[in-house]
Amino acid sequence: METFKNFSIIFLGLFLLICSAFSFANADVQRHQFVIQATPVKRLCMTHNSITVNGMFPGPTLDVRNGDTLEVKVVNKAKYNVTIHWHGIRQMRTGWADGPEFVTQCPIRPGGSYTYRFTIQGQEGTLWWHAHSSWLRATVYGALIIRPREGESYPFPEPKRETPIILGEWWDANPIDVVRESTRTGAAPNVSDAYTINGQPGDLYKCSSEDTTIVPIDSGETNLLRVINAAMNQPLFFTVANHKLTIVGADASYTKPFTTSVLMLGPGQTTDVLIRGDQPPARYYMAARAYQSAQNAPFDNTTTTAILEYKSAPCPAKNGSAPKPIMPSLPAYNDTNTVTAFSRSFRSPRKVEVPADIDESLVFTVGLGLNNCPPNFHKSRCQGPNGTRFTASMNNVSFVLPQNFSLLQAHQQGIPGVFTTDFPGNPPVKFDYTGNVSQSLFQPITGTKLYKLKFGSRVQIVLQDTSIVTPENHPIHLHGYDFYIIAEGFGNFNPKKDTSKFNLVDPPLRNTVAVPVNGWAVIRFVADNPGVWLMHCHLDVHITWGLAMAFMVENGVGELQTLQVPPPDLPIC
Repeated sequence: METFKNFSIIFLGLFLLICSAFSFANADVQRHQFVIQATPVKRLCMTHNSITVNGMFPGPTLDVRNGDTLEVKVVNKAKYNVTIHWHGIRQMRTGWADGPEFVTQCPIRPGGSYTYRFTIQGQEGTLWWHAHSSWLRATVYGALIIRPREGESYPFPEPKRETPIILGEWWDANPIDVVRESTRTGAAPNVSDAYTINGQPGDLYKCSSEDTTIVPIDSGETNLLRVINAAMNQPLFFTVANHKLTIVGADASYTKPFTTSVLMLGPGQTTDVLIRGDQPPARYYMAARAYQSAQNAPFDNTTTTAILEYKSAPCPAKNGSAPKPIMPSLPAYNDTNTVTAFSRSFRSPRKVEVPADIDESLVFTVGLGLNNCPPNFHKSRCQGPNGTRFTASMNNVSFVLPQNFSLLQAHQQGIPGVFTTDFPGNPPVKFDYTGNVSQSLFQPITGTKLYKLKFGSRVQIVLQDTSIVTPENHPIHLHGYDFYIIAEGFGNFNPKKDTSKFNLVDPPLRNTVAVPVNGWAVIRFVADNPGVWLMHCHLDVHITWGLAMAFMVENGVGELQTLQVPPPDLPIC
């Protein structure tokens, strides 16, 4: 009997080895070249020399399988420094390919190039890539679609067709000039002039209806929409007139399916939805507009549209004017109740192993601030409220990027003086975070402070919004990791009462969490990926102001728990 048992174990081991060898044999190496260049792009009647990839706006869609390796050579022919971030890719041990400027690499200078090399491991669904340098991502972005391995299928009925729906934000100006002017004046940057769907504003804007994005569907079909919020500074509602949307995935993790009529995505987030051609054949608007949670803050209140067009829809009359598509109703700009109901509907498809026995229990405040006008500044440089300059922070530290080395390089090479490891694990001052906050707490300190994590440590973070200047829904993105969102709520997080709300059975797995306005969210993950990993608000205006920090995750034991050596073509500062 013992011999048979041993034989069974050996046979099972051989079988698993052959299976894994077979799955690796089916994995592919995809090679691409991204040329960063200025390209004339006409929108809203005006042509701008926009920074693009390969002359395309949006940039090329990368279509890969779970297990594939990507090699993307980025050639910078633009006049700005650039890096590319592969948003949501775990980058196991390949932090050098993550992309945030001065965090995991120095920028690719004009005329330079760098090849990003990484393998997709255990992720399926929709992610995206974007520039991670200044405000270049306003036009430098594209979809990254990860299909199941060869021979495997989706955990939902195979859709007839799939369409990426990339929500963007357009300025009738050079976005780099917009952020530079804001940095000079200390005021909030000008709001955008339009939102876009797959690069097009749609019928409700001037000079735009000829190029409105058309999404085909046929009666009886079930199609997959891969919705990505690539907007710079705005969470967005998205809906399709008269059609229900069934959520099946988010941030390249499958979800327990649920049906809704409206989505809300913070910048950085993705949502996979099934849509069924079950309405009378016609043309229906898809529409997106702002979810605006910050009170009294200016925002772009326009609406972008695309057209869901049934193939069997009646043809236009002889005079050529097609009937106007059916317009959906969208939630009010400040409809937080709809956002809450939506975000609380997300679940993992089955019971998951949520990290327990927490090693690092952290509390991070996230919010805005105001710096007093420095004595040597002219008042034209202090155009924030009451002659101040806008800033932002986590745990009262406004993050400053280094300029001469990347954080990962300084960590790996032991270069002193680039960063410190004293980022506070809890708010330095406890206060009524969502109440009336004393003005003495409006001005954070600045620093390049990291928080050190031992390899394998189990981490819980309470992300707490503050009402300093204004409360706001903050989409917080963690590089190099997915995390479970185990709870969210309003007011100040109370460990005595709120732990009872924790979902430790089937919480959703995400890479970007929308921290509720005037509220909090709790996330958990295991620090199993060595390197330096940025955590920041994905409203780019806030990261510009310093709403960020970084984790330094130490190496574990052996090669498989150790950061790889830097590639030879890594850009130098």
